[in-house]
Amino acid sequence: MLAKVVSSAVYGLDGYLVDVEVDISQGLPMFSVVGLPDLAVKESRDRVRAAMKNTGLNFPIKKITVNLAPADVKKEGSAFDLPMAIGILVAEGGLATERVAPYAVVGELSLDGRVRPVRGALPMALAAKKHGMRGLILPRENAREAAIVEGLSVVGVDTLPQVIEFLDGKLSLAPTDAPRASTARSGHGADDFGDVKGQEHAKRALEVAAAGGHNVLLIGPPGSGKTMLARGMATILPRMSLEEALESTKIHSVMGLLSPETPLLSERPFQAPHHTISDAGLIGGGQIPRPGEVSLAHHGVLFLDELPEFKRNVLEVLRQPLELGRVTIARSSASVTYPAQFMLISAMNPCPCGYFTDRTRQCVCTPTQIQRYRSRVSGPLLDRIDIHLEVPAVPFKDLAQERAREDSTAVRERVATARARQHDRYKTEGLFCNAQLRPRQLKRHCEIGDDSRRLIELAMTRLGLSARAYHRILKVARTIADLDAQDRLSPAHVSEAIQYRSLDRRVVH
Repeated sequence: MLAKVVSSAVYGLDGYLVDVEVDISQGLPMFSVVGLPDLAVKESRDRVRAAMKNTGLNFPIKKITVNLAPADVKKEGSAFDLPMAIGILVAEGGLATERVAPYAVVGELSLDGRVRPVRGALPMALAAKKHGMRGLILPRENAREAAIVEGLSVVGVDTLPQVIEFLDGKLSLAPTDAPRASTARSGHGADDFGDVKGQEHAKRALEVAAAGGHNVLLIGPPGSGKTMLARGMATILPRMSLEEALESTKIHSVMGLLSPETPLLSERPFQAPHHTISDAGLIGGGQIPRPGEVSLAHHGVLFLDELPEFKRNVLEVLRQPLELGRVTIARSSASVTYPAQFMLISAMNPCPCGYFTDRTRQCVCTPTQIQRYRSRVSGPLLDRIDIHLEVPAVPFKDLAQERAREDSTAVRERVATARARQHDRYKTEGLFCNAQLRPRQLKRHCEIGDDSRRLIELAMTRLGLSARAYHRILKVARTIADLDAQDRLSPAHVSEAIQYRSLDRRVVH
């Protein structure tokens, strides 16, 4: 007898429906899976057989053929275990087809019949909703994540017998309620700006960066507070909109990084990979392409500490996502594009020993060593970083001060106000912040007067700035004007933006 159970899988970040067709016929006992299954899908045969036998269900000693349609798309993962088992029961007459048809079914089976969680529950739920399925049956650990999708009855289950009783009408299971925003994760263990002593100019620059979504390079000796400032960015960024939260959550869902307690991200991601990471780990890759750290930081912050210690080829692959806000990974089996609109916060010492710019300690590096160290970060990559910021060592008088300092809450309010102005300005253009402005949009939104134009011309001549650096200056000036609640860019705004590019020549050469 032939049976069909609807399941779902993920390609890139998008879910799609898969028909699990089960045919049981007379012949030599065998269990074959066709439809371009990977190794994990092929191993489903043993998991399904053991789960059914260990829960007291009859496993047919016949010829069983399972086809995963569409058959021309590579299938991966263990999410087809549960629909295969249900399909075998329907084909054997143990379940009615009309009871199974309204539901998409996904889940991995343990050998004792328990249903284990899978990756990508949110994209799968979106696919089920898009194709008119009434409900989705999946592991209970994934249920709250999938329940984010409105208009879909999401049923979380624990065991294979429980699924059978539910589909047979012998057990009633209430649909999972959608998670509240308060259940989303927050904090990231970040440092509050109020805990950072001194470095007022650095805090101002990071406020500008947060308000416009700009990339930042922090340069200073060890112990000057670079890492603490970078981690403080998580506390001054505005909360994500629902659209941004869903995009970021889909990426974390595909990677299996969501927990049942935090099914929806509301705080922006903060990713801080170690400098030994590979280019595939940073950008994404693998035989079946997976998102990398740049995509996990989508709509959030990617922090690269000790920037020159990263391999040169790893840093150079950052150029495309910094410029385009997306990453395309091409393999012989598939080509996938992942979003990667993130803020890059990077930090580095001014020299190998770290004390070239420190007034209290003597640098022991030779000019050749300093040049070699700084040249590890290429000029084209520096061009794509909007703000270059020198972070000197904090003097003792600032460390000893006990006066109250402005905390992250006050800074966050100003940042949110500036972001709201940008949202209103770009609501018809599909942009979230000033950092995403393209050259054509710069002409429309970043008009400058003759005084400001002369300032930029002088800076480009003296510092040898590139055309890309010119665009960065205009974007940062636009953000500074938004913080001042000004529609037009003044020479003061442009002058402050130029100040954040003044390290170009010194760092590269």
